[in-house]
Amino acid sequence: MAAILIVDDEAGIREFLADALASDDHATTQASNGIDALRHLHARAFDLMITDLKLPGSLDGVDLLRAARREQPEMEVIVLTAHGTVETAVEAMKLGAFDYLEKPVGSPGELRVLVSRALERRKLVAKDEVQREIRRIPPLSYGDPAMEPVTKALEKVAPTNSTVLLLGESGTGKELVAEAIHERSPRAGGPFVPVNCAAISDALMESEIFGHEKGAFTGATAARRGRLELADGGTLFLDEIGELKPELQAKLLRVLQDRRFERVGGTRTIEVDVRWIAATNRDLTAMLAGGQFREDLYHRLAVFPIHLPALRERRQDILPLAETLLTRISAQLGRPPLRLDERARERILQAAWPGNVRELANALERAAILADGDVLRGEDLQVLTTVPTTRSAGTLEEIEREAIRRALEEVSGNRRRAAERLGMGERTLYEKLKRYGIS
Repeated sequence: MAAILIVDDEAGIREFLADALASDDHATTQASNGIDALRHLHARAFDLMITDLKLPGSLDGVDLLRAARREQPEMEVIVLTAHGTVETAVEAMKLGAFDYLEKPVGSPGELRVLVSRALERRKLVAKDEVQREIRRIPPLSYGDPAMEPVTKALEKVAPTNSTVLLLGESGTGKELVAEAIHERSPRAGGPFVPVNCAAISDALMESEIFGHEKGAFTGATAARRGRLELADGGTLFLDEIGELKPELQAKLLRVLQDRRFERVGGTRTIEVDVRWIAATNRDLTAMLAGGQFREDLYHRLAVFPIHLPALRERRQDILPLAETLLTRISAQLGRPPLRLDERARERILQAAWPGNVRELANALERAAILADGDVLRGEDLQVLTTVPTTRSAGTLEEIEREAIRRALEEVSGNRRRAAERLGMGERTLYEKLKRYGIS
């Protein structure tokens, strides 16, 4: 059922249109002139307006259409025009009308078909707006001083073509920052192609990045472009770059230097123009000392390093960030926007969030699924830890150790599910298990 405003100075035509639309269960409101119609538009929202172009008084149909576009830009409009004045109807369509009908209207069926098409477009436009909102990059910070160096550095480096290395704990939003750099760069019209180096097996990683030719290995039944080719003209984001094996590091170094490569199993040299952004939660300088990461590749990647603070270090951002995430999560789940009650807000502020933004997003998604009505309550949130009064490094390690232990308990020791619960990659969790001696 849709809300439809019918505007015509002839009562008989208004009744005819209202009766025809009532059979499809639409709710109609009638107005006899432009001023009366504008009053209705001020008072409530409509899905569709059907208006005659020739209206009495100081506000004719074209002027009403202009006013309606300002008042309710998402509303569809169908105009009615007398026979022989189609030029005026075409002008109305240039102003945003969906279509026009000549008077007298041929049949109720003709009207209903046109109305159905107009309402279908409105649904598609509304759906597209929701998807754009979901995809839209949220603010990187909501004013916490700890994020000021990050936002300033981003604004400086984004317009350039320099390689950027993003450093920080798992879940701090490194891919979000990489997307923001891409969107603010001259390459924004090109592709943004991410590669998670920790999520793809060593055997497949080379083919994933460089692509392969038909017959290059068992199962290669056709040639396939890699992420490098797909990113040509745009940005290639290598997440968790510290997970790459030394032999692949050497091949990557060559591409960074020469901007050319060959697919796996191929001999043809392919040239690419990409902007490089890499990220890691590991200490690359320690890996250099241990011979686990190539020094020459490190210097190629670390042209412009940016360190992202942990969520516990930017506490002013936590609540606004949670509200932004909750809006996006609600849209993705297909439910009305949820709001946090006071207890939920307190629990979010008290939590340590060792998994950072990813853990916060996961906790909010679980809670949104459990929530009844339009309020997310404190009891819906599964918060693992709380912030201590003392902020020593040892205390933070204790918090993380306890969070990991409790997460493993709650999923009966399943490491993959525990990593998801904590907002960490599996490899990161394995390293922390070894570091803290958790079996």
